[in-house]
Formats: sequence, structure tokens, C-alpha cells
Amino acid sequence: MVALGTRAPRFTLPDTHGAMVSLPDPGTHAAVLVVFMCNHCPYVKHVADELARLGRVLPDRNVAMFGINSNDAQKYPADRPAAMVEEAAARGYVFPYLFDDDQSVARAYRAACTPDFFLFDRDLKLVYRGELDDSRPGNGKPVTGAALRAAIDAVLDGRPPSDKQVPSMGCNIKWKG
Repeated sequence: MVALGTRAPRFTLPDTHGAMVSLPDPGTHAAVLVVFMCNHCPYVKHVADELARLGRVLPDRNVAMFGINSNDAQKYPADRPAAMVEEAAARGYVFPYLFDDDQSVARAYRAACTPDFFLFDRDLKLVYRGELDDSRPGNGKPVTGAALRAAIDAVLDGRPPSDKQVPSMGCNIKWKG
């Protein structure tokens, strides 16, 4: 896992409408959340409604949120940019949903799975890289976003998030080659 305190790697990627979107400059937001996700993964589908909820409430808290799909869209056509447009509309994603075609951003972040969460403070230093919550497909626990929401609350309150950070679980990123 990426070490806490690591500065967020910069990126500029196309969103579902073709506009180029970049990681904001340090100090622009109280926090920045980067989520590696995709359309077809059952783990992402399981938490998709919570991702949409976060996308609606975080801007009011001065937290920027970005979803990044780094999967090989040739081998996994459900993750093509056109399908991302449909997914974003169907789920009600209001955050930028970006496509990392050459997978360089996923490599820079050392993202491992979908979903994979990276929370940065206002200086773009990594403060949380863990799970959304303890819900998994089929385990019967409700999707609450509790672990990630607690980390966001801590950052916004000027406190460090808990040292107990359980790695996210999901589908491996579908690497090219």
C-alpha cells in the first residue's frame, strides 16, 4: 500500500463527456477523494449507490471527489468510455468519472482493485487508503461508507484519521498486456 503522507500524483484525464479534468492544486479543497472504480465489478456495483451519495454531499463540505476507471476496455467492454457515460447517468454520479486509458494514473497511485479509495488532505498528502466500510457482496452488512466517512470527518475536523485502515477489497484492476 502507498505510505500515508505520500503526495497525490498529478493527473489530467478525460471525463465521460470528453472534457479534460485535472487533480486540483493543493489548498483548493479541504480534502480530495480519488476512487478507482469501474462499471462491471460486483464490489463496485455493491457500493455504487453510496458512491453516488458521497458525490452529492462532499462538494458541500469542500471535498473534491474523482472516480477513475483504469481497466482494459478492450478486454472488458463494459468498462468502455461509452458505457461509463451510461453508468454515470444511471447511478446519478455527479463527480467526474474519468478514464485512464494508458493506466498510468492507476500505476502512479499503486491502485490494486476496484473500488480502491485514496483520501488526501488539503495539502494533497495521503491520509487514508482503506475500505469504504465492512460491507461486501453477500455478507449481509449494510453499505454505510462508515470507514471512509469517519476518515473524511477526521480530516475536516483537523484530526488525523484512525491508524486502523483496512485495505479495500474488490476486483483486481484489469491491466493491459
